[in-house]
Amino acid sequence: MSIQFKCFPGGRSKAVTFSFDDGRVQDRRLVEMMNRYGLKGTFHLNSGKLDQEGFIASDEIAELFAGHEVSAHSISHPFLDLLPTDALAGEIAGDRKALERLAGYPIRGMSYPFGTYDDRVVAALPAFGIEYARTVNSHGGFELPADFLRWHPTCHHKQMVERTQAYLEYQDYFGRMSLLYIWGHSYEFDADDNWNLVDAVGGLLVDADDVWKATNAEIVAYKQALDRLRFTADCTIVHNPSALEVWIQADGKAVPVAPGELKRL
Repeated sequence: MSIQFKCFPGGRSKAVTFSFDDGRVQDRRLVEMMNRYGLKGTFHLNSGKLDQEGFIASDEIAELFAGHEVSAHSISHPFLDLLPTDALAGEIAGDRKALERLAGYPIRGMSYPFGTYDDRVVAALPAFGIEYARTVNSHGGFELPADFLRWHPTCHHKQMVERTQAYLEYQDYFGRMSLLYIWGHSYEFDADDNWNLVDAVGGLLVDADDVWKATNAEIVAYKQALDRLRFTADCTIVHNPSALEVWIQADGKAVPVAPGELKRL
């Protein structure tokens, strides 16, 4: 029996996720455009800046980002690598608590303010309940991260049309899972007068049924569920102890494994 962990939901090998920082008022227009094309985004918010001029209101978060993900970005947007470790808890765990009250669900991810971090910051994050953290170090590729606490994106949204076109043509030689990860700031679309980029990428992806559209947290949770699968030594039986349906390749065929299922392959 040949087993390859290569499938996103539905047996897909490709996924796309978007990530935008700061919670500026331009998020409203961006979310409306993303909804039009069935795209999913993660919006990293500074709870200390909500309700200020130029930022979204706290009482609109649950409705505005329905179907997307609210994620942490610290309370006040400091340079985390310059803070004492004791202060990190206030900025990160405090942001989580404030945003969870507004969004109504657990928040387990973040993006680094200013893109800055060091090994000390990364090591502290799990104690604050953080499972993933996005950097600004775009690599241009389509690989899944080796470390979700140093999650490097594919590209900034200024390059997203070209990278999306390349991704739709891309095929991993070994058939492994791949990911297109686009990040940015919604206010930049206003500053650069290039909202047309969202329409262009939306038009490319709207009918791409072979690409899973997911939030950052959905990508992480799915990968965790895949990693928890238990196989017999000869790989003829698999048990899925998680609460998510996952998909694997068995002898070249995409196979779903239901939550809690003990499945003979």
